[in-house]
Amino acid sequence: MEETARRNLIRTAMKAPYLQRDEEHELALRWKHAKDQEALNRIAIAHMRLVIAMASKFRHFSLPMGDLIQEGHVGLLEAAARFEPDRDVRFSTYATWWIRASMQDYILRNWSIVRGGTSSAQKALFFNLRRLRAKLATGSESLTNAEVHKQIATIVGVSEADVANMDARFAGHDSSLNAPVGEDADASDRMDYLVDDEPLPDEIVQERIDLERRNDWLNLALGALNDRELRIIRERRLQDNGATLESLGETLGISKERVRQIETRALEKLKVALVRANPEIAQAA
Repeated sequence: MEETARRNLIRTAMKAPYLQRDEEHELALRWKHAKDQEALNRIAIAHMRLVIAMASKFRHFSLPMGDLIQEGHVGLLEAAARFEPDRDVRFSTYATWWIRASMQDYILRNWSIVRGGTSSAQKALFFNLRRLRAKLATGSESLTNAEVHKQIATIVGVSEADVANMDARFAGHDSSLNAPVGEDADASDRMDYLVDDEPLPDEIVQERIDLERRNDWLNLALGALNDRELRIIRERRLQDNGATLESLGETLGISKERVRQIETRALEKLKVALVRANPEIAQAA
């Protein structure tokens, strides 16, 4: 919302007449039962000063006032859609919650690229931390940061770590990783100082190639085994949860000692096959 449009909206809202209770009830009935657009417009215009007043309470989040008003208007229309005229309550009282909720959701989405307030307790912490900190600071006793965090955590119903993390977020704003470090035109970006613990691309490729080569060698060597040896090696050595000697013996109808002997012989045959196919393995050993 541009500055001129925002000023015009505020000016129009301040000139709009207040609705008397009976008039408000009649307009709400017309909108609810007949979907009279003119009735909705009159309700909305009459309550825009409420939206503007509530938007001003959130100006310390440094977000555009026009956007806050626009989000509040969305909440106002949502309230109008849900309002029950026959209940003994004024529309402004009912709409206040919807307007505030709409503005708060907008602030949580746009105040930082790191999403906060994902639970009701976190949301309460986000919107009350500064007020509670200021209130505690005006007390007679001098409190340390840790003591302040502890008291706020008790009031809001979150952990002290949550309070400390939120306090730290308010202390500094988001910074771009492409922002230069220093004032020099040739200064490096913040991105250049990030540490990446992952392997380099050439190391990843080399590891993949080595893995494929070892798999090919193993598959070739397995061809030297007979069916029973191959089954024992597969179930004992080539599975995450290898079978026990005893369970394999029961399955094959032999003793577990016999399974161990066959396994030992199969491993020797694999070693011979691997060395025969790749003499460099024996030289490196």
